[in-house]
Amino acid sequence: MIAPAITTVLVANRGEIACRIIRTCRELGIGTVAVHADPDAESLHVREADSAVRLPGAAPADTYLRGDLIVRAALAAGADAVHPGYGFLSENAEFARAVTDAGLVWIGPPPEAMAAMASKTHAKRIMAEAGVPLLSPVAPDRAGAADLPLLLKAAAGGGGRGMRVVRDLSALQGELASARAEAEAAFGDGEVFAEPYVEGGRHVEVQVLADAHGTVWTLGTRDCSLQRRHQKVIEEAPAPALPDALRAELAAAATAAARAVGYVSAGTVEFLVGQDGRPYFLEMNTRLQVEHPVTERVHGVDLVALQIRVAEGARLDPQGPPEPRGHAVEARLYAEDPGRGWQPRTGTVHRLRVPADGAVRTDAGVADGDTVTSHYDPLLAKLIAWAPTRPEAVRLLAGALERAEIHGPFTNRDLLVRSLRHPEFASALMDTGFYDRHLAGLTAPCEGTRLAALAAALADAQGRHRFGAWRNLPSQPQVKRYRSEPDGTEHEIRYRLTRKGGFTAEGFDGVRVLQAAPGRVVLEVDGVRRPFDVTAYAGGTCVYVGGHALTALSRFPEPVAPRESGSLLAPMPGTVVRVAEGIAVGGPVEAGQTLLWLEAMKMEHRIVAPASGTLTALHAIPGRQAEVGEVLAVVTEKEA
Repeated sequence: MIAPAITTVLVANRGEIACRIIRTCRELGIGTVAVHADPDAESLHVREADSAVRLPGAAPADTYLRGDLIVRAALAAGADAVHPGYGFLSENAEFARAVTDAGLVWIGPPPEAMAAMASKTHAKRIMAEAGVPLLSPVAPDRAGAADLPLLLKAAAGGGGRGMRVVRDLSALQGELASARAEAEAAFGDGEVFAEPYVEGGRHVEVQVLADAHGTVWTLGTRDCSLQRRHQKVIEEAPAPALPDALRAELAAAATAAARAVGYVSAGTVEFLVGQDGRPYFLEMNTRLQVEHPVTERVHGVDLVALQIRVAEGARLDPQGPPEPRGHAVEARLYAEDPGRGWQPRTGTVHRLRVPADGAVRTDAGVADGDTVTSHYDPLLAKLIAWAPTRPEAVRLLAGALERAEIHGPFTNRDLLVRSLRHPEFASALMDTGFYDRHLAGLTAPCEGTRLAALAAALADAQGRHRFGAWRNLPSQPQVKRYRSEPDGTEHEIRYRLTRKGGFTAEGFDGVRVLQAAPGRVVLEVDGVRRPFDVTAYAGGTCVYVGGHALTALSRFPEPVAPRESGSLLAPMPGTVVRVAEGIAVGGPVEAGQTLLWLEAMKMEHRIVAPASGTLTALHAIPGRQAEVGEVLAVVTEKEA
């Protein structure tokens, strides 16, 4: 029986996925309602929706995780359906029940199916009964050296939270306690289980879509092996270099998993494929995945639209989905610094522009002028390229990322470009240890930053010269100083104005200035003509030259307020989630010992003792918000 057509959808989410759902609803003629926490009052998803309801507060626990407030908002705004997106309450069976109990349509799987898969330990028991291949569980409290390496995982959630790899038995109890604490804080459930850690494994998943009439589609495979902190960075469809027999086995296992729990709507069954080619069930995500666009591009479907139609009672074609065509690759653009422990970055997005040639799809959660805060995930946008072959799709995506104008918080753009062009990725030989092996090389400082600083200085000089702001004689050398982001390298640029109105640069052998304007500088470097587009914000303080981000510095460095030796500073704004047990002011600490954990943008960051000595101050209190640069603790180093 076909249910009444949905007229208005409340999107119980924010950022990129909320914008993505709103776009499809608009194409289907469906009205949309956004919800927003206070920091998101002017965000893109609120501006895109037809109406919006405020969720008072800032912390997710007070806003996007309050199912009662969201149901109330849907009823108040006149919505007749709720789409949860991914993250937050998307896999919360109680929230799904509250939605349906309120007389609203839930655009997702049945609560019973969600509950069956909510605990990974319970899900594995169901999968074993359904004949889905599994890794043998290990009791974490009784694990021995023969069981290493081990992977500890939170039973109640994903996204890398509560997940640890243990290679040394002496570290097991500490990692187990840490994983349990993080799982409890993230999901309200501290259950952690263990299983063998498969070295060199690939993360391969199968997209499923099922209706309420017994039809289950499997829409090919995706490879999501490139991960940081067990969170995906680059994904593609179909998963490359898989034998046809293995693809068939994965599809059959995914279908069995969906049928075992009476699944309806879109979902993903995740597997780990070992070096021996054997697949092992990891988990089933009872929601839309972040990486769903690569499947959409390959199969020519809109999964959000299909979710809505299934929620209205429509039947899927029992003959199966459209046949796959070509290859798609997706890169997640994060506001973070991969070279410094993946630290999230905050600030204003001045400009986000991807070449608009139609070859690359951009799913963004921010627009020019928006602010990235420390409250939520640092994902800015996803870029998805499609082409007839994998090498073409990879080349398209790398080129689009390289040419994109990304002005604002530092991002992982350079890492993405280098990853896509890495020989191991190009040959499809990557696995989940890719960044463990290659991160140092992939985050090495970019070449050409000094030339970019020269271009910035000349563009600034030309702008001031045009408006008559020269104060020194043109024959005198001019000096400008810049700091490159994020490595902090400082560049002092010296140049002179020639009598004909041009410029000469000092200390740049083989470099000639061919053209200088406020927004564009052209240099000839060893006979090669190189143009540089220059954009400045904040009164010329923040300067972007191509893919280089620079901060203009005063010619004479300003004095820095002295800090006590051994001060541990907050590397980013965040919340102190816990302090290590057993430490106290006046007590001893060892070099590398974790003293406290700071959470920012849904990720935990350890603050460790820089040296062995005495903890002489501790300003961190669980639940307290810390600003970047704030002193969290002080360690007085032990005398040699």
